[in-house]
Amino acid sequence: MIRELKTFVAVVKTGTFAAAGQQIGLTQSAVSAQIKHLEQVLGVRLFERSGRSAHLSGAGERAVGMAQEILGIFARMGEPLGLDDIQGRLRIGAINSAQSTLLPKTLVKLRQSAPRIEPTLVPGVSLNLLSQVDSGEIDLALIINPPFALPKEIHCEALCSEEFVLITPLDVSEPSPLRILAQEPFVRYDQASFGGRLVTRFLKQQRLEPRQVLELDELDAIVKMVEHGLGVALLPKAGLWFERAPRVRVVALGDAVFYRELVLVYRQAQGMPRARELFRQCLHEVAQGAAPR
Repeated sequence: MIRELKTFVAVVKTGTFAAAGQQIGLTQSAVSAQIKHLEQVLGVRLFERSGRSAHLSGAGERAVGMAQEILGIFARMGEPLGLDDIQGRLRIGAINSAQSTLLPKTLVKLRQSAPRIEPTLVPGVSLNLLSQVDSGEIDLALIINPPFALPKEIHCEALCSEEFVLITPLDVSEPSPLRILAQEPFVRYDQASFGGRLVTRFLKQQRLEPRQVLELDELDAIVKMVEHGLGVALLPKAGLWFERAPRVRVVALGDAVFYRELVLVYRQAQGMPRARELFRQCLHEVAQGAAPR
């Protein structure tokens, strides 16, 4: 009955049998069959069907809280006694810069604490990783704080802030970052990305319309373009490009400085899995040592 109870709770959360099926990886007919079986076993009607929507009946409203409680108890039955007993796969999404800053130390801490956890790293851009968390394809993700409200099922925790700077070829000597942006060719951080939207907002606030020569989303590639003299760029001080001391001039933005916020996102659950909770704890410990805003 555990499978049917999970399906029942998924229908309650999503509002339709089809949406519940997409969330838990079942067809709509399979969801319907499981709910029908659960109703037969309980001897009550859990939903009042109306078109595509599924509304809880009186018995269903009474049952949903107990179903969540049963699922919570079932999850706790499998909790390990100690850290050495925690095992299983953990699917971690991360933007490129987080892979070379927060993640290495976090994964070392995790392995030292619970060596039987098997992490899998899923790279991607923030928007795609957020969608994968929402669909259940990955367990959690390190992304740039989205510029919009998240679904109530998605939990978002702040990790650290990363300062934006202007980078130029070494032969650009102008001291003012705003004059540089007005005069030099501009390599733009992809406007569709969360970080790129922050750059666009900054340029509008400063009433700047730089002469764009290229747009892309990969930080290391943008730095290479600047190193070879293609133009200047606004980038966060994060990732391998900054740690490896590239052959570019780094210009602070002074009073005009802005930041991007790195966050951890994951789906809310009745009792967080121990592997995910332990990773979260290790990550926050490492993030506390990151440069503060």
